[in-house]
Amino acid sequence: MRVRFPRLPDGKRSYSVVERSDGVRYRVHEGVAGPDLPHDAVHFIVELAMAEDEGFWGAVAAGAVFASMEHIDGRRPPHAKERSERAIRARSDRLQRAELMAALVKRIAAERLTSTDAVAKAAQEALSTLPDAGVDESKAITAAEALQDTTRRWAALVPGDELVLEWPEKRQRRRR
Repeated sequence: MRVRFPRLPDGKRSYSVVERSDGVRYRVHEGVAGPDLPHDAVHFIVELAMAEDEGFWGAVAAGAVFASMEHIDGRRPPHAKERSERAIRARSDRLQRAELMAALVKRIAAERLTSTDAVAKAAQEALSTLPDAGVDESKAITAAEALQDTTRRWAALVPGDELVLEWPEKRQRRRR
């Protein structure tokens, strides 16, 4: 799956375009464009680097279509609605974790935390509302580095350019 994040002039309505391998394309609406990396791009980088297939982008790759998504073109596969509902239902408890993980990794990147102890403390605070609050600190540090790199790439873009990210087609699901 390929996702394109166009760099728009600040103040414009932000979006990304999902191009799935089955030929279906969706526009994912976000908030207002600004100088910062779009929120959904942050999720993409964090979920990919942390191998979190249960978040927003893992759900989209599995066929989920959220309310923020608009079909652009391509023939939707048979039973697409049922597949979407299953993908969302299967991840319902993990979608909140993905939101908190994105915030955690963003914090690690912003504060430039590099020690596993500092990351563990930040994770304990950020994920305190979750029963399964464990995090792989080294993966979180790697994700923060990937986020910093992508943020630099985004900052170098001018309106009209786009950031293109690839989600692997087949990923092994994490065992719980």
